[in-house]
Order: sequence, then structure tokens, then C-alpha cells
Amino acid sequence: MTRFLRLISFLFFSFFLNAQSEYIYILGNTQDAGLPHIGCEHKFCQDNFNSYEEYFVTSIAVVNSDLNKYILFEATPDIPYQINYLKDNIFGEFLLPETLYITHAHIGHYTGLMYFGREALGTKSLLVRALPKMSEFLKTNGPWSQLVTLNNINIKETNFGKGNKELSSTIVSPIKVPHRDEYSETAAYIIQGKNKKALFIPDIDKWEKWDKDLVQLVEDFDFLLLDATFFDSKEINRDISEIPHPLVIETMTILDSLSPEMKSKVYFIHMNHTNLMLDPSSDLTKFVKGKGFNIARLGMRLYL
Repeated sequence: MTRFLRLISFLFFSFFLNAQSEYIYILGNTQDAGLPHIGCEHKFCQDNFNSYEEYFVTSIAVVNSDLNKYILFEATPDIPYQINYLKDNIFGEFLLPETLYITHAHIGHYTGLMYFGREALGTKSLLVRALPKMSEFLKTNGPWSQLVTLNNINIKETNFGKGNKELSSTIVSPIKVPHRDEYSETAAYIIQGKNKKALFIPDIDKWEKWDKDLVQLVEDFDFLLLDATFFDSKEINRDISEIPHPLVIETMTILDSLSPEMKSKVYFIHMNHTNLMLDPSSDLTKFVKGKGFNIARLGMRLYL
């Protein structure tokens, strides 16, 4: 009986903890151009031209179901589907985010802002948090500047290392990562919840270009959503030095000596259409999971 009561207490506590926590909700896991990818002829792309809703461009929300509110990371080209996905699976009604965070000015991360403009939803003062260079880019380049002029979006600058309180118990802080910064800085985001802490890095150049130690980061955070654009260098017919993301095989090698508990904190995200980790039934998915790592999938919840 004592063991039974302990089990009941544990389950009740776990449920109570999760019910009271805000949580990360995965809204997409593909690279900027999505899946199916334009011009893609391989079988996985072709098979998914009729199931597009399963493979949105990388985005996450932090949700508070009790308050019926959320914050959103990235304005992707799939944002109409992603907000509708929240409506169908979480809220039961169409809701705009309380705040929208953008990591950088590459097409999968900010171009969805167009849907808030005059030709589409015509929002009023939607709060967008962006770093200074990103903010200036939006304010001074059309058509994004029109969103500002018409007050469709209200840009609030944030800065690296500055924490912003969101919802009831989440603090969001941008940190700088090395990436191709043609038009803006590139941010990763620390998402500090009431009980747990996450790191969202959808885009970064090679780990050795950063002044952070990846192994230490895994030890410091509870969840790490890491750039998994390419599994290895053989999957695309381009000079991979032009797009120097950390290869998944490199990331796994760096973390190979960690315990299963530590490895399970890692969720690979932002996969190119050539990366068959996208396919839940692929041998590559089985291999990555067999090594102890996770792959972010649409609809996953990570409680903070």
C-alpha cells in the first residue's frame, strides 16, 4: 500500500507540475524553404507534396493554456498554418501571440511577417521583439517598413543578454551566435521557465566558431533545440563551406561521451529537406535516436 501511495503521489505531483508550467510547443522542424522543397525530386519530397501540413518550417511557441496565451519564436512562411495548428490543438480559437521573437533575417525566420500586413490580416500593434540590426532592417526596407508605418507590428528592440518577462513565469533572453549576418545579427534564445530552462538555436555556424562549450551547455540546460540542417556533408550537391552549419554527426560526436540522461536533453531541429531525420520511419531517425538523442516533431511539448 505504501508503494502504491507513493506512486499516486508521484503521478499527482507530476501532473500538477506540468499543469502549472508553461511549455514549449513544437510548431515546425524544417529548414527555411520547408518540405516539400521547391524543385526537390527525391522520393521523400515527392511523397510529401500531399502532406505539407506535417512539415512546417522551424518554429516554437511557449504556451500558457490557463491564460489562453502564447509567445511565438520565428515568423515563418508557414505561420498561417502554425497559428491554425495552435487553434486546432491547443486553444480552440484563433489567437495571435502576445509577443513574437525573431532570430535573424533569413527567409524562414521573418518573412511570415507579411501575413500581418494590409493585404492579409491587418493586425494592430502586434509586439515583435528584435535585436537592433534586425529592427533597423525591418524599419527601413519594404515591404516590412509598411508594417511599421501602418502599425501592423510594434517593434521593441531587445539586446543580447537582456531578459524579457513573458506570460506568467517565462523569461526570454537572446544570446549571440555566429552565422551569416548579411542583414541582421543572429540570436539564439534562452527560455527560462518556472522549473526548467531551454536553449533554442535553429541556426548557427560550426560549433568551433562560437565562444561557448557545447558540452557545458548540455549540462547547464534542461532542453536544447539544436541546428540539425544537415546530417553529414554528403547529402547535398553544393559547397558546404558556403553553408557551414554544424553537421549532426559532428554534434553527436562532440556529445558522445555524455550520459544517456544528458544526451536526452538534445532535440535536433531545423532540418533540410535532404536530411532524412525528418522522416520518423527512416533508418537515420532510428540511428540518431539509438544514440540517445531526440528529434523535434510537430506537436511535441517540453514543460518548463
